[in-house]
Amino acid sequence: MAASPQNPTAPRRKVSRHRGEGQWAVGHLTPLNGNEQFKKDDDGLNVRTRIETIYSKRGFDSIDPNDLRGRMRWWGLYTQRKPGIDGGKTAILEPEELDDRYFMMRVRIDGGRLTTRQLRVIGEVSQEFARGTADITDRQNIQYHWIRIEDVPEIWNRLEAVGLSTVTACGDTPRVMVGSPVAGIAEDEIVDATPALEEMQRRVLGNKAYSNLPRKFKTAISGSPLLDVVHEINDVAFVGVRHPEHGPGFDLWVGGGLSTNPKLGVRLGAWVPLEEVPDVYEGVLSIFRDYGYRRLRNRARLKFLVADWGAERFRQVLEDEYLKRKLVDGPAPEEPVQQWRDHVGVHRQKDGRRYVGFAPRVGRVDGATLTKIAELAEAHGSGRVRTTVEQKMIILDVEEDQVDSLVAGLEALDLTARPSTFRRGTMACTGIEFCKLAIVETKVRGATLIDELERRLPDFDEPITINLNGCPNACARIQVADIGLKGQLVVDDRGEQVAGYQVHLGGALGLEPGFGRKVRGLKVTARELPDYIERVLTRYQERREDGERFATWAARASEEELS
Repeated sequence: MAASPQNPTAPRRKVSRHRGEGQWAVGHLTPLNGNEQFKKDDDGLNVRTRIETIYSKRGFDSIDPNDLRGRMRWWGLYTQRKPGIDGGKTAILEPEELDDRYFMMRVRIDGGRLTTRQLRVIGEVSQEFARGTADITDRQNIQYHWIRIEDVPEIWNRLEAVGLSTVTACGDTPRVMVGSPVAGIAEDEIVDATPALEEMQRRVLGNKAYSNLPRKFKTAISGSPLLDVVHEINDVAFVGVRHPEHGPGFDLWVGGGLSTNPKLGVRLGAWVPLEEVPDVYEGVLSIFRDYGYRRLRNRARLKFLVADWGAERFRQVLEDEYLKRKLVDGPAPEEPVQQWRDHVGVHRQKDGRRYVGFAPRVGRVDGATLTKIAELAEAHGSGRVRTTVEQKMIILDVEEDQVDSLVAGLEALDLTARPSTFRRGTMACTGIEFCKLAIVETKVRGATLIDELERRLPDFDEPITINLNGCPNACARIQVADIGLKGQLVVDDRGEQVAGYQVHLGGALGLEPGFGRKVRGLKVTARELPDYIERVLTRYQERREDGERFATWAARASEEELS
């Protein structure tokens, strides 16, 4: 090794150039990891042509690896988990060992808005191409499984013929824009966000100016006083408020997100009128594209930039560099008056008709059921349905004299508009059945847990959320549930590793938002789960103060009471 000029006998140190966080706006344009490289090599949107002209004709084995595990996500496609691989091997096997030869396909449903014709097509595609699968996600989408690459072009043709799409439903892109499912119809609405949502879609979807982001970008917009789009955990959110001088508009939030490093969004203190929302949205999206961290994937979300910059600097950059004008200061949203914000039940619309919200079990439905829901809605005078961020559905525009018949028809499909607390409040991610990241099963376990808790605690009627996640990534929002269950392998009383959950208690959104408490060493096997939840809810009922919510009680209870 050569000597340094200052000390001829000392070995020369290797000088490494600091590469920063990979932010484009400060000149770091060289890809710093494989994901950034494949995005630079070819825009993810371009993979559609190869799917249509090559892969669908030559089959699964013809797919380039960077398309298979990368760019195909830009069109809503992930390989699903190969059957029979247990959770203990999730973090051990290589991607190609976990990959099945089938795909999950995500249909984006911005604002949860569907016509009955669209819902019928979704159901028909499910039955013809997806072995009947069609799960409602907690971001208002529909997810298929068992999709063959040979069938993808025909599925796109069917969906796009009725105005649906899978574009940027996954990938490092603007994902689905969640919105109030009762926008434009609810009696108590502050402002109807529909025009802004439609303009945001027009500007962004399929636009290569926004098809290479550091990672995914989640959007929420709602003018409902119920705060019904989990705005606190989105990258950007527009929340309906009334300005004392300017009237209805939106309060602007940025930097929320969960996963393994959860952060609640922060207010910028800015009031945005309806007509300016698309400009502000593009500004925030562009900040993420230009200043977002690209060096490490686990720091490539907007929440990390917001945490480092703070709200004041973020707002200043937005105003000075992107909007070229100042935003109006505005008020914070008021706390909702109720904990449930899923719109389940029968509610009056502003036009005098009714909307009916109902609860599948943990978002699990099937194509045949979706087709029947469309038929049932049309038979009772409705041509519009909605999905919600709580894995629920709503039928709009029902005449009052048709409500009872519609509710009975839903009950016949095991889709109740009068669910128990447990059916209403239990959510589950995809889990090990199809997800390559999962460690434990979730959907079936969540459904059976509902039945068991209804049997054991038939009179329990307090609002409670129970969220099951198959891995630490929090797709089912475990940190903000009353009872959040993070899937992992645990040791049972016989010393064997079995499927189980780490327990988070007392999380909440809307009313006093915050993350759940982790009790030291509190892990529950899947078999013990009904016993544990029955035990902790019974203690809550016995020891709470008058009117005390579960989250409040869990924050003050002893570890012994929560064990």
